[in-house]
Amino acid sequence: MSTVHTDLQTENVSQSRVVEQLVAGQATSDGAGVKLTRVLTQPFQYRLDPYLMLDAFGSDEADDYIGGFPDHPHRGFETITYMLTGRMRHRDSAGHEGLLQNGGVQWMTAGRGVIHSELPEQEEGRMAGFQLWLNLPAKDKMIEPWYRDIQSEEIPELLTADGVKARVIAGHSHGVAGAMQREVTQPLYLDIHLPAGTQFRQHLSATANAFLYVYEGELEVAGKAVPQQRMAILKKAADTDGVIISAATTTRALLIAGEPLGETIVQYGPFVMNSQQEIFKAISDFREGKFA
Repeated sequence: MSTVHTDLQTENVSQSRVVEQLVAGQATSDGAGVKLTRVLTQPFQYRLDPYLMLDAFGSDEADDYIGGFPDHPHRGFETITYMLTGRMRHRDSAGHEGLLQNGGVQWMTAGRGVIHSELPEQEEGRMAGFQLWLNLPAKDKMIEPWYRDIQSEEIPELLTADGVKARVIAGHSHGVAGAMQREVTQPLYLDIHLPAGTQFRQHLSATANAFLYVYEGELEVAGKAVPQQRMAILKKAADTDGVIISAATTTRALLIAGEPLGETIVQYGPFVMNSQQEIFKAISDFREGKFA
């Protein structure tokens, strides 16, 4: 069981951010035909810096996920895979292996380069979750690859007085430190479960980029409805100090925020660097077997 914190610090939010834009995800497939919805797409990378991509996957049909994600390379960023339901086996070229399962997170730093696979360990039932890409600052693009499997019980949870539960995957909320911290990008990653008729407040720094993704139910932020399967980009403004989320019905949503790097983003498939030259080098290194 996760540690549930009820003796919470108050998140004072005097003025909530508003919804700048609602975004519908794009249905696509990746890996060996895994069906998913690409929520945060390439055109939003600068607006939501330091985040590069968010994929949502979920199906009861094994044909939609059974092929998984066979060996593929990454360089220059971190992948954060959050499994709501299902089981996925990770293996990589650095010799790591782990099992990602219900409620767990895998946090992988690709750094200078890694080849890995994520393959289902089930042949039936529901598989659902998210993969988020978090950029690395230029100075850290070529660090050693690293990863951590965070089991569900290792993710701290908080419970507010009116029954809102938040799983704190990264960052801090209501005085609760999340399972992961990152000094430069300062990611905040919350999975928030709101009973009908409740509200949740979260302080956000004035400089952080932030968005919500509703995956069950419907939210309201500053009078604007955010329906299911929509990303709400939260507008930065000098007179706001956080976000106030309300739910008329039972709702589950991700709240994700981070400090922008303000650096050039050059992406070519699974490589994210700061210049075309670095991309050419990544392709060359991969072809020459330097990732393995």
